[in-house]
Amino acid sequence: MKYLDEYRDGGVASSIAKTIAETVTRPWVLMEVCGGQTHSIVRYGIDRMIPPEVELVHGPGCPVCVTSLEMIDKAHAIASRPGVIFTSFGDMLRVPGSRGDLLTLKSRGADVRVVYSPLDAVRIASQNPAREVVFFGIGFETTAPANAMAVYRARKEGVGNFSMLLSHVLVPPAMAAILQAPGNRVQGFLGPGHVCAIMGYREYESLAERYRVPIVITGFEPIDLLEGILMTVRQLETGRAVVENQYARAVTRDGNPAARALVLEVFEVGDRKWRGVGSIPKSGYKIRYEYRMHDAEKRFHVEEIATEESSLCISGQILRGLKKPSDCSAFGTLCTPQKPLGATMVSAEGACAAYYQYGRFLDSASLPAVTAQAPTA
Repeated sequence: MKYLDEYRDGGVASSIAKTIAETVTRPWVLMEVCGGQTHSIVRYGIDRMIPPEVELVHGPGCPVCVTSLEMIDKAHAIASRPGVIFTSFGDMLRVPGSRGDLLTLKSRGADVRVVYSPLDAVRIASQNPAREVVFFGIGFETTAPANAMAVYRARKEGVGNFSMLLSHVLVPPAMAAILQAPGNRVQGFLGPGHVCAIMGYREYESLAERYRVPIVITGFEPIDLLEGILMTVRQLETGRAVVENQYARAVTRDGNPAARALVLEVFEVGDRKWRGVGSIPKSGYKIRYEYRMHDAEKRFHVEEIATEESSLCISGQILRGLKKPSDCSAFGTLCTPQKPLGATMVSAEGACAAYYQYGRFLDSASLPAVTAQAPTA
């Protein structure tokens, strides 16, 4: 397609991969932050095009994957209550909690509905004034404006039976936590293009300076990713550590001021638990006091819930870049998209799901020989 094929041009991709090979002089470990980037890297074999000296590890960039188990269990507790219509995007319905998933609850009679916008949930609430309607609001900064708008509209229009179970997380604190963690291997980041389209990249400049780590805001097409890798490697090879913007066609330093203003009108920053990672200070949004009547946690008085992860799942180590899906003993056998043990196998943006979809669960002997061929559309 016009304007898309140019970012999937095989000749250009091969040329950039060759330049990366000519530039690198020592091993480097880079982390792509966004799950969409992970999916593209595995789909197009970007990690197999670049020289082995450059290792790509997968960060906590899938919003479904990092939603805490405790929050999933709270969603189940609310959805199980009589008189509740629980709404969510479809990718959350199969995320395993301690005792099953939302799809199982639906099969048992809970009124769980898939919506395509949080404003759909506000509309359902206005049409069902005798029912409590809850929307499961998850995501990174990218989806925060839409969720904030739903809460804002519900308050403005007097839709008092609408509330949101909010589990928004923020990228920069997670990157800082990764860099501070014992055993960290990450030396450079491919920054999250869609997040920065909303928030800009000013916050990342202090991270680059403090931790002396290059951060290149990167898009999602093969050429974007290869160019982002090249820009990061060039910084590492020359001892530089700044924020650069590869995704200039969509991202500016200040992002979208109107969207940011709406988010800060409705939400405020607070501590947040990340699945597989733990609690990270000031790493998420919570609903402001002024909008508290639309806060499902307060509305339903959901207490602390004892959670239990699968003992076989290594999602937490994958999300921190310490291991890859193929390192898991259950990957592709006990854990598949049809019967997932962890969230990274459920979401389309999860690293495990991407590895499975594109055959990385197969024995290496059954894979075709890999050459530095460029991706095609």
